[in-house]
Amino acid sequence: MNSRFCVTALAFTTYLLSPVVLSQQDAAAATPQATSTKQGKDLKNTSNNLEEVKVWGKAVERNSAAYVSPTSVLIPSDMTAINVATTEDLVKFEPSLVIRRRFIGDSNGTMGIRGSNMFQTSRSMVFADGVPLHYLLQSRWSGAPRWTMVSASEIAQIEIVYGPFSAEYSGNAMGGVVLIETATPDKQEFHFDATLHSQTFNAYGFDDTVGGYNSFLSYANKFGDLSVYASYNHLDSESQPQTFYYGGNLDADAATDAIAVSGGVHNIDERGNPRLYFGDTGIVHTASDNFKIKVGYNLGDWSSLFNLVYEDRLSESDSANAYMRDSDGNRVWSGNVIQDGTAINIPESRLNSSELNRNSLSLGLRVRGPLSENLQLETNLSRFAIFRDRTATSQVNPATEGYTQQGSVQDLAGSGWHTAEVKLKATDIGLAGVELIAGLRYEAYELEQENHASDDYTTAEKTTLESANGGSTNISAVFIQANWDIDKNWSLSLGGRYESFNSHKGYYSDDDQTTAALDLVPTPETDTSKFSPKLSLGYNTNGNWSLRYSLAKAYRFPIVEELYSQFSAYNSISEANPELSPEDGLHHNLMFDYELNRGYARINLFSEVVKGTLESQTTTIESGPQTGTSVRTFVPIDEVKTNGVEFIVNNRGMLSEHLDLRFNLTYTHAEIVNNSTAENAADFDSTLSIVGKDYPRMPKWRSNLMANYHLSDKWGLSATWQYSGNSYGRTDNTDLAQNVYGAQDSYSRFGVKTQYAFNDNFSLGFGIDNLTNQISYVAHPWPSRTAYLNISYDL
Repeated sequence: MNSRFCVTALAFTTYLLSPVVLSQQDAAAATPQATSTKQGKDLKNTSNNLEEVKVWGKAVERNSAAYVSPTSVLIPSDMTAINVATTEDLVKFEPSLVIRRRFIGDSNGTMGIRGSNMFQTSRSMVFADGVPLHYLLQSRWSGAPRWTMVSASEIAQIEIVYGPFSAEYSGNAMGGVVLIETATPDKQEFHFDATLHSQTFNAYGFDDTVGGYNSFLSYANKFGDLSVYASYNHLDSESQPQTFYYGGNLDADAATDAIAVSGGVHNIDERGNPRLYFGDTGIVHTASDNFKIKVGYNLGDWSSLFNLVYEDRLSESDSANAYMRDSDGNRVWSGNVIQDGTAINIPESRLNSSELNRNSLSLGLRVRGPLSENLQLETNLSRFAIFRDRTATSQVNPATEGYTQQGSVQDLAGSGWHTAEVKLKATDIGLAGVELIAGLRYEAYELEQENHASDDYTTAEKTTLESANGGSTNISAVFIQANWDIDKNWSLSLGGRYESFNSHKGYYSDDDQTTAALDLVPTPETDTSKFSPKLSLGYNTNGNWSLRYSLAKAYRFPIVEELYSQFSAYNSISEANPELSPEDGLHHNLMFDYELNRGYARINLFSEVVKGTLESQTTTIESGPQTGTSVRTFVPIDEVKTNGVEFIVNNRGMLSEHLDLRFNLTYTHAEIVNNSTAENAADFDSTLSIVGKDYPRMPKWRSNLMANYHLSDKWGLSATWQYSGNSYGRTDNTDLAQNVYGAQDSYSRFGVKTQYAFNDNFSLGFGIDNLTNQISYVAHPWPSRTAYLNISYDL
């Protein structure tokens, strides 16, 4: 395969489209170090000379009674240190947070925060201008936030809120919440940015250069009280192979008829078993187009903001590699083969082709204003509609002898959600220093999944409906929180959230062959109500120290996939569990915070115990024609306990007035402490107990560093570092092997970046991620050394 070089250039995405204004008071609230923020084209990012931005939302000051959860705030001057290709890049260096983005353009960029791992996607939330981007329809790799619904180039501020300590958020905030705010334009401006990225990847039987580009174009203007913003974002990217395949070992009788081959790769799997790898998925090509319109209007003291985002995404995996060749030099795509005395079976469907086609629409409306001098109203409405989410898969590889266009089509069209929230904030209600926040919220989710046999997968023809499943859930919530600044030293917050959960319209297929149509079986409806109390007590010394203890109960209700997902496909089988109970979490956080001249140093001690942890437990068929097929179901684990400590230093002008530093180090121990419900079965084999095992995908140590040095007003130089210890991918902790496909490896990744502004309109940058070219795996391979070339132009 020829090396690829992509010529379109890219987006220094942290230079936003418009220089707009945030007051000094709001800037202090937005950043614990109380410095104004940076926005625009000037590269001078020292705290003494920063332009300001205007954003809708603002973070809470750390000495306020409303500061019930530890937070971390990113502003544009922080973002300049990062090689940014897509939005999730901006948060990947934050404390106790992991983004599993396997390649640029990955639609499965899952996020884990604190005691919630990267596959517990329904335990973290993401909002952009109040519109939910978290995807509470599916879990694991399919449950990633829809990051591409907001472009990195329009972001003015990101706040990460850790834990479910605020009554304003549901139990889906067990890990935390990411709050994204975009800039509000105050004059006419055109903006263009673009990036080129490239990596050379070598593992198993693959060795090639892949890359891509991202381009962004926006227009913004303000006409009196009306502001308008329109943007177009295009991403075109190729990835390294994501899956490497090995065959199931044949018995002696089958091996006698196996074809002699060469070219297979001898290695081990994640549990140390010898394996013969016969191929990989090849390059995954992703192209996405994002169209956005944002309209703001001010009427007196009232403000409104309307968002419309449409995404068209195409992801093709049609270049699978077969490593093995027969004695005539022909590639071997399936069948029984033998190499060096090892005989395996290559299933016909393993090296097939697939195409994902997705079209989504997101709508959001936010309105805020005073009802009286001491009473403010905020309303948020959103709708997310999936017009198409279709994966068409061939039955065999197109290069296979006797190939036909038969295959399968999986479609989630008709799925989506809508939310509505109204919130009141009252101040000076009779007791000095008391603020009262109360609100109502409603969320409704619907998932419909169909699996069809296809006589022509290339046109996504749906020939025969083979299975179907789906259902709906909704949550109605009322919350109230009182924040009391008792005096200059003490503050107290008390709150609670009452939620009513309902699942209904659930169904799955269980076909009766005597009937013509596919038979659907309804599942039982469930109704559950829970109350989650919250408490936070803070103490501020007369010096630089502050302490805060926060305690919260949180219930995370099951999502639609966990309740209803049941299907059989070529490579996977899923079984439904429609009567799951909510996860039940008790969360603690003790924060010690020391204010530095231009930042802070902080220690967080956190602990959480979650009962009924909903884990997607997967087994893999080890032999026979379905070798490698995964079988999963959602089974609760009785109790998982997580203890951790975070050490954080964020400071501007560290050691030198030109150096900004963000550093964090986290130790986390997550353990399965009880699974007696599952393990008390009469035929239970005690050797299979998972009690006492580490919870999967939870490394004990993580650390991040961002150092940004301002060489001049026009020239910046930065360095980054990401470290993670190894972990387990299985609840039984038997996957001990490292640096092989399927492992959960440790990694240490260094990055560099430099950016130069030639004038107020044009800047150019260059950067490298994974400078040492470390190859490591989070089941799938992380990218190898990746180079970026960035351009940005404003008119």
